[in-house]
Amino acid sequence: MTSPADELLARLKLNGVVPGHVAVIMDGNGRWARQRGLPRTAGHQEGMASVRRIVEAAIAAGVSTLTLFAFSQENWQRPPEEIDALMSLLQHYVSTQSQELSQQGVRVRMLGDLSRLSPAARQAVDYVESATVAGRTLSLNICISYGSRAEITAAARALAEEVAAGRLKPADIDEQAIADRLLTAPWGDPDLLIRTSGELRISNFLLWQLAYAELYVTPVLWPDFQPADFYQAVLEYQRRDRRFGRVTAR
Repeated sequence: MTSPADELLARLKLNGVVPGHVAVIMDGNGRWARQRGLPRTAGHQEGMASVRRIVEAAIAAGVSTLTLFAFSQENWQRPPEEIDALMSLLQHYVSTQSQELSQQGVRVRMLGDLSRLSPAARQAVDYVESATVAGRTLSLNICISYGSRAEITAAARALAEEVAAGRLKPADIDEQAIADRLLTAPWGDPDLLIRTSGELRISNFLLWQLAYAELYVTPVLWPDFQPADFYQAVLEYQRRDRRFGRVTAR
C-alpha cells in the first residue's frame, strides 16, 4: 500500500518540470517547542530531523540544489545559551550525518559569515564540506550566519575594489557581474521558495536571488514538515505559469 507521500511523489514526476533549485526558510522551531511546553532548543533539535527528511525528499523528487536558511546574522542577538545549543546541534548534525550524506551523493556547503562561528563549529563545517566534496546527486547549501543585505554589500565592495585596482570598468558592472559575486553564484537563482510556519516575509534571505522565484507558504511548523508537504509545494510550483515578466502568447 502506497503512502500519501508516495502518491504525491508519483504525481509530481508525471506532472511537469521539477524545480532545479529549491530554497527553504525553516521557520517555527521555537513555536513548535512552546506549544509543547518545551525549551526552544528542543524545537531546534526536532528541526534537525526535518532537515534529514527533506534532503531525502528533494533527492527523490529530482531536485538538484536545496538551499536551507538555518541561522541568520540577526540570530546572533538571541540568548547566548540558545546560540550555544544551536552550534552544538550543528556539530551533532555533522558528526552523525556526514557519512550518510556522502553515501547519498549530497555535497554540503555552508554559506554565510563563517568567521563568527566558534572554533569547534567552524571545524565541523570544514569537515562536512570536505567529507561530501564528491557528491553529485544534490547540492545542499546551509545558510549559517547569513544575511542577504550583507551578501549584496560584500558583492558591491568586491566590485568596487576591482574597479579601483583597474581590473574592471564601471561600465562592465551589470546584473550578471553582481550575481557572479554572490554566495549562491555556482547554483543560480532558486526556482521555488518554501517558507514554513505561515509567516509572510522573506526575512533578509536571498533578496537578489528570489526576484522571480515562486513563493509557497505553509502554516506547517518546520519540525512537523514532512516529505508530503515538500511534494505538495512542488506540485503547486508545477501549476504556476512562470512568465518572468513576459506575456504568454495566446
